[in-house]
Amino acid sequence: GISWTASMLPRLYPEQSVLYKPVVLLFTVCRPGFFKASPHSPSCSKCPPHSYTLDEASTSCLCEEHYFRRESDPPTMACTRPPSAPRSAISNVNETSVFLEWIPPADTGGRKDVSYYIACKKCNSHSGLCEACGGHVRYLPQQTGLKNTSVMMVDLLAHTNYTFEIEAVNGVSDQNPGARQFVSVNVTTNQAAPSPVSSVKKGKITKNSISLSWQEPDRPNGIILEYEIKYFEKDQETSYTIIKSKETMITADGLKPGSAYVFQIRARTAAGYGGFSRRFEFETSPVSASSDQSQIPIIVVSVTVGVILLAVVIGFLLSGSCCDHGCGWASSLRAVAYPSLTWRCGYSKAKQDPEEEKMHFHNGHIKLPGVRTYIDPHTYEDPNQAVHEFAKEIEASCITIERVIGAGEFGEVCSGRLKLQGKREFPVAIKTLKVGYTEKQRRDFLGEASIMGQFDHPNIIHLEGVVTKSKPVMIVTEYMENGSLDTFLKKNDGQFTVIQLVGMLRGIASGMKYLSDMGYVHRDLAARNILINSNLVCKVSDFGLSRVLEDDPEAAYTTRGGKIPIRWTAPEAIAFRKFTSASDVWSYGIVMWEVMSYGERPYWEMTNQDVIKAVEEGYRLPSPMDCPAALYQLMLDCWQKDRNSRPKFDEIVSMLDKLIRNPSSLKTLVNASSRVSNLLVEHSPVGSGAYRSVGEWLEAIKMGRYTEIFMENGYSSMDAVAQVTLE
Repeated sequence: GISWTASMLPRLYPEQSVLYKPVVLLFTVCRPGFFKASPHSPSCSKCPPHSYTLDEASTSCLCEEHYFRRESDPPTMACTRPPSAPRSAISNVNETSVFLEWIPPADTGGRKDVSYYIACKKCNSHSGLCEACGGHVRYLPQQTGLKNTSVMMVDLLAHTNYTFEIEAVNGVSDQNPGARQFVSVNVTTNQAAPSPVSSVKKGKITKNSISLSWQEPDRPNGIILEYEIKYFEKDQETSYTIIKSKETMITADGLKPGSAYVFQIRARTAAGYGGFSRRFEFETSPVSASSDQSQIPIIVVSVTVGVILLAVVIGFLLSGSCCDHGCGWASSLRAVAYPSLTWRCGYSKAKQDPEEEKMHFHNGHIKLPGVRTYIDPHTYEDPNQAVHEFAKEIEASCITIERVIGAGEFGEVCSGRLKLQGKREFPVAIKTLKVGYTEKQRRDFLGEASIMGQFDHPNIIHLEGVVTKSKPVMIVTEYMENGSLDTFLKKNDGQFTVIQLVGMLRGIASGMKYLSDMGYVHRDLAARNILINSNLVCKVSDFGLSRVLEDDPEAAYTTRGGKIPIRWTAPEAIAFRKFTSASDVWSYGIVMWEVMSYGERPYWEMTNQDVIKAVEEGYRLPSPMDCPAALYQLMLDCWQKDRNSRPKFDEIVSMLDKLIRNPSSLKTLVNASSRVSNLLVEHSPVGSGAYRSVGEWLEAIKMGRYTEIFMENGYSSMDAVAQVTLE
C-alpha cells in the first residue's frame, strides 16, 4: 500500500531567502511472496522459482528445501539443485587404458555450469575391498571440471579390477548435504607393455667397454621376456646399436676410448615393448701412452692372423655367392685351396652370449644381418613419427582414383592407379579417411599403415605409401583383384583342386611365420582378413588392431572387457586375453576349415556363448566335406587346448610343403561326398586330357611354381597325374 512516511514543514532560511515547501516521500512495502532487492527499485518482484518469503518488506527470497543459491548468483535467479547422475556410461578397455563415455544427466538442476568428476577405485577381486587409485593414473584431458562427456584413463595397472564413478556437478553441488549422484563402471584391464626402466647403474668401464645394470620396471605388467638396450655415441644418434638381453645387465663392447655414449633401455612382455627409459650417458676410459706402446706386439700378431682369416673369408664368400647358383668352378677352387675344410652353404653366426643378440642400425636401418623385430607404433609419443618412419609419403598427384570398391570404418575403399617417378603406372587399392575426422580417428587410421609398413613378405599385403600432407588422407596398398578370401571362396564353391587350396593355405602360413618371427601377433586371423589376387596368392591383411577388436561385426564382448572375434579365437585368449603366436595358430586352424569348406561360417548358427562353452568342453569343428585326412589332422593339432602343444608356423609351412611335394598323401579323405573328388582334376569342360604336359596343367590351375616338385616325385606325365586321381 501507499503511506505517508514523512512531512517536512516549511523552514525559512533568511540568509538564503529560500522557502522550502512540504515534500511527500512514498515507497512500496512488498507483501509475502514478493521482494525488493534494492530500496531504489520501483516495484516488488515475485520470488524466483524454488524460492519463497513469508515476511513483508523482504529484500530477498529463501530457497526451498534441497534447492540452493551460490553467493555469486543474483537474488533474481531461481534457486537450483545439484544435477542427477550421468546416464548410459560405457567403457572401452585397451590394455591398461580405459576410455569412458556417457550421456549428460536427465536433470541438470536448473543450471548451465554442469561439469564432471571422475573417481577411480582399485578393487581386490577376492576381498571385494576398494581403494583410491593413486597419483600414477593419468586422466585425459583431466579428472575434474570436465566439460565434455568422455575421458581416457592411462597408466593403469595390468590385470586389475577398477571401478570408475562418474559424477555430474554444478555450482551448488558443494552445498548439498545429501548423497552423491553418480554412475559407476566396473572394468578389468588387460595385459600391457611394461613401464619404462627408471634406474640404470654403471658397472665396470674400460677404454672399449661399458657394463650396465638396471632394475625391473616399476610396473612390469607381466613376465619380462627380454630387454632391448639401444646405445650410440653422443651426438651420433642416427647410427646406433641394439643389444637384446634376458638379464638385467649387459656389457657393451667395441666402443671408442675416451668417448661418451648414450644408453636407453626398454622391456618386453608378451604384450610388446614398453617405452624407452630416459637417456643415460656414460664415458669410456681414455687410452694412455704406455698402453699404446704395449699394444704394438698384439697388433703385429693381429695383422698376421688377419691375413690368414682374410683367405678363409674369401673362400667363405665364394661359397656364399655360389650356393644358390651351383658354381662348380668355385667348389673346385675351394677343394684345391682348402682341402682340410668342410664347406657348406649358409653363414656362420659369431659366437655370442646365449642371452644376448646384437643388431646394428644406421639411420634406422639394419647394417648387419640380424633378426628384424616388429615395433609397436603405439609406443611412440608422437604417432605421426611412427607413420613417417615406416611409411613412404606419396604425392596425391601420383594417384588416380577410379572407382569405389567398398566402405571401411574410416571412409571409402577405392581402386585406382599409382604412377611413381621412373616407374610404370600400376593398380593399387586406396583407403581414404572421411572428412570431419577427429584426431583420434586420423591416428587410428594411420596406425595400420605404421604397422603394415614394417612388413616385407610376398604373403603380407604390401604398403605402397600414405598421403598425409593433403586431403583426403590416404593409405595406398597393392591391389588384390579377387578381394577377401572368404567371399571369393563362396563365389567359387567347389571350383578348385585340393592342391590349389593347399597352395592358398601354404601362402597364409608363410605370411604368418614371417609375422611370428618378427614378434607380431595378429589377433584376428580369419579368411575375411586374407586378400587373394588373380594368381591365387593369399596375403595376410587387416592390421588395425583397435578396429579389429572393437568394431569387427564378428567380434563379441567378453566377460573380461573388450571385444574378441570369438569363433576364431583360442580359449586362453577369450578367457584371459592371452594373445600369442600360439593363439594365432589356433585361428589359422579355423582359417584352414574355412578354406576347405569354401567359406562356410565356423560353428554355423551357434551363438558366441555356445561356441565358448562347447570349445571349453572339448568340442571341435568336424571335418569339411572332401577334406584330406592329413589336413584335418593339422586343424586338430592347431586346436590343442594346451597352446604349447600346437605346431609352430614354421612347422605348418614344412608340413604343407611335404603334402604339396607328395600329392598322393592327400588322397585319403575324412568324409568323401558323392561328387567326383576334386583332388587333382581341374573343374573345367576340357578336363585334364586337354593339357599336353604337367607343367601346362599346373600353370592353368595357378600352381606353376610346383612343376619342378611334381617332376622330382615322378609325376612327369598327365597319365601319371590321372592315375593318382583315380586310385
